[in-house]
Amino acid sequence: MNQCVQAIQDYGLRAIGLGERLLPRADFTLCEQVVLIGSGLIWNLYFAFFALLIGFFLANALALAKTSRSPWLRKPADAFIFVFRGSPLFIQFFLAYEALVQLPRAGIDVFGITVATSWLTKAWAGALIVLTLNTAAYSAQIFYGALRNLPKGELEAADAYGMTGWTRYRRVVWPTAMRLAWPAYTNEAIFLFHATTLVFFSSFPAFQQRGDALYYANYFADKTFNPFVAYPIAAGYFILLTLCLIGLFGVVNRRLNRHLPGAAKRLRYRPNLVR
Repeated sequence: MNQCVQAIQDYGLRAIGLGERLLPRADFTLCEQVVLIGSGLIWNLYFAFFALLIGFFLANALALAKTSRSPWLRKPADAFIFVFRGSPLFIQFFLAYEALVQLPRAGIDVFGITVATSWLTKAWAGALIVLTLNTAAYSAQIFYGALRNLPKGELEAADAYGMTGWTRYRRVVWPTAMRLAWPAYTNEAIFLFHATTLVFFSSFPAFQQRGDALYYANYFADKTFNPFVAYPIAAGYFILLTLCLIGLFGVVNRRLNRHLPGAAKRLRYRPNLVR
């Protein structure tokens, strides 16, 4: 018990630079592995949270652009969604890193002001950008499908009340589209959370050995030559947090459907077997 408490004090926040700087070298205890892998999970949560937050608003903008009659809005949105949905996420990581390292190390001059660019090649920034763009493309397609399948009765009712423009979109179109899209968007959020493990395999470097959960799981597996301890621990963490994510999105789903009969039904997780 004392060893576990000590491991939490030493390594609980190591992934963000707090605690012991050096990793344990030998005689790894189960507590050390659980704590360090859990510490690395902070980065996975960071990537998932901000990618979903920024990607959600970007996806809504892309979905609206995709429904626009103007080709100047529709075609760029179509191209963006096609590129990011049509190429593997890992290749997107690789190409983004190779493109970002080509930027001048001294920065880019913009109207006489030097804008730093070196931070873009770090995992906390560059990998986050790739994840955000990727989930925005998939989410935009989900929201676009919802916008195209809005019940005609609700739209006609909005017209009967004299709603037009932004008021119509804010009070009828957008809430209804979110209600229709939310189960599929929940699957996308879960997939993105799991996809954060790809950051470890990407070219984006972890800063000063402060990696994600898979970074520490791989470290212990390499040192002990036993992958059947560290990797199941990482998988267990992801399973628990996936259940939390399903519960959180389920609360939002019930909120969106609170006015409908049978709104108390739970949101069921239906994983996409092929993506």
